[in-house]
Amino acid sequence: MSKPRLGIWLIGARGGIATTLAGGLTALRKRLSDDCGLVSMLPKFAHLPLVDWDQLVVGGHEIRETSLWDEALRLHRDSRVLDVEVLDACRDDLQQIDTNIRPGVLWNVGDTIRQLATGQACQQASSAKQAVAQVQADLSEFRRLNELDDVIVVNVASTEPLIDEKHWPETWAETERLLEQPNCPLPASSLYAIGALDLGIPYINFTPSLGATPLGIDQLARERGTCHAGRDGKTGETLLKSVLAPMFAARNLEVMSWVGCNIFGNLDSQVLDDPQNKAAKAKCKDQQLASVLGYSPETVVSIEHVASLGDRKTAWDHVHFRGFLNTPMTLQFTWQGCDSLLAAPLVLDLIRFTHAAQGHGAVGPLSFLSSFFKSPIGTSNQVFSDQFRLLEDWSEGLR
Repeated sequence: MSKPRLGIWLIGARGGIATTLAGGLTALRKRLSDDCGLVSMLPKFAHLPLVDWDQLVVGGHEIRETSLWDEALRLHRDSRVLDVEVLDACRDDLQQIDTNIRPGVLWNVGDTIRQLATGQACQQASSAKQAVAQVQADLSEFRRLNELDDVIVVNVASTEPLIDEKHWPETWAETERLLEQPNCPLPASSLYAIGALDLGIPYINFTPSLGATPLGIDQLARERGTCHAGRDGKTGETLLKSVLAPMFAARNLEVMSWVGCNIFGNLDSQVLDDPQNKAAKAKCKDQQLASVLGYSPETVVSIEHVASLGDRKTAWDHVHFRGFLNTPMTLQFTWQGCDSLLAAPLVLDLIRFTHAAQGHGAVGPLSFLSSFFKSPIGTSNQVFSDQFRLLEDWSEGLR
């Protein structure tokens, strides 16, 4: 009996995360890499019915006319990732994935992202409803041509500008009315979510963009009997915040200020150089301290584009806290990592866990995946150890 085939549909299919995921998937299949960095490969999750690497088929949407092979070479050249052995092994696989990539949606993505678009992606849909229909047509074609049993959509595209919460639809009926409007305020990330969920396909939002966050889109997921997760993958500095902030709270040390400076030079940071796009990212990075500490210290979050760094990201944090007898003290730390290499394995984890959850009838937001996100949907708990315990409890519940 053949194994079921699971399609991975990546929004931003030739970006750094998607390219690294595709190359990493080839390396895992050909045993050119071990499973370091993959949460789903921990022994405590070995009993779960998780898909194998050779069951995954990759496709997606992309707004730039380039190729996965060119993007892989760029990552290797500019950021010294994806070593020569992996590059040589994955060329044919990347070219095959390219045949599954279609022009993406540009609806309400902001000027900076729109200026990156080339070729067919520049042909803006005449309405939000038409854009959703095109997404669904592409997903259906992907499923049919590759003879897939299931599909999961993952947003790994660049960050869209913030959308005012007053425009977030609270019901599916309200969402449908918005889609009919010529000036529909929903961004592309939400149109992708609607297109997927309406077909019963799970949607994962690894970005700070709106996606499936509005209650009206969550209602659609529930009505179609499917699930979603997000938002904004927690890979570096914010991961450390979710571990360190509870320490200060547990020791009754008052955090007076927390300053974080982030510098990197990939395409995402180029987009985040636009203040409108940066605001969405900074909001996700800055909101967890008050939740964990129970009060709001003075905070500064800066994100700067430094082209020479490529995918190599550095975050420097300065924590000013007060201890016994009102004594001021300081903690400083530096996190240096490869942005896409930190993110890509987590995306694979999310795909495997989401597919297992879907197979067991999960509907609505997957709150047990909150440890993967800066702004998790379905829970307000920002303490990493508590979040990870939710994943462990869910896993044990499937025994």
